[in-house]
Amino acid sequence: MKTEDVIIINNNEIASEIWEMEFLAPKISSNYKGAGQFIQIQLDPGWGNPLRRPMSIASCRDSKISIIYKIFGQGTKILSQKISGDVLNVLGPLGNSFQYKKNNLNILVGGGVGLAPIINLWKELDELRDNSYLIIGAKTKNEHIHSHNPDEHIYLTTDDGSMGLPGTVMEALKVVYENVKSSEVFACGPEPMLKQIQSFVIKNNIPAQLSVESYMGCGVGICQGCIISRRNYKNKNHSYHKKYSLVCVDGPIYSAGDVIFD
Repeated sequence: MKTEDVIIINNNEIASEIWEMEFLAPKISSNYKGAGQFIQIQLDPGWGNPLRRPMSIASCRDSKISIIYKIFGQGTKILSQKISGDVLNVLGPLGNSFQYKKNNLNILVGGGVGLAPIINLWKELDELRDNSYLIIGAKTKNEHIHSHNPDEHIYLTTDDGSMGLPGTVMEALKVVYENVKSSEVFACGPEPMLKQIQSFVIKNNIPAQLSVESYMGCGVGICQGCIISRRNYKNKNHSYHKKYSLVCVDGPIYSAGDVIFD
């Protein structure tokens, strides 16, 4: 983990309200372990926005890191206004990473702003593309950055049916899984989506890794703001840390059966 003043290379809108920022970060990139890790960005050096913003790493290559983010509020609006040459203070890389086996069939599922670590993993699995399937969900086609192409193992869904399969990512997951048995699922997205995927994979005995999204104040386990319940802990005389997990230091990636979405 490093703290580094990074230089923005580019910052562009790549779909409706969805932006991609790339910056030069040699120190942080040299400590990067794999898709799933995240960084904490300081929006400005003053007290206007004192808390760093967690952002999943969308790519890491040649001392460059990129993030993909959606404009939700003041913080992401500030990020979208940054230009090439601007400097940001960044803490990272943080958290664990997806673990995959090269001989497995992999189904990657991303929804909302949770697409960043999934896109990153898709890039990592480039040489294993024949064994990998990508599913990305969005509300409408204007929010997609890929094209629906089942021949290339890319399945898109939209809530309004304007691109790909109509409905949520679950529709595509069921279709893909029917044709790709003995696979492992990797997913990141909003909690309702992860909860549905968790139920599906547990019911069908499918190994799965879920990247959990959480509000984080510090990213290093100090503020205790990103707790998630552990599923299999039954001892009533527990300590706080045995019953709950901190997403920032224990995650953000968990086996599907290890956590409970309250």
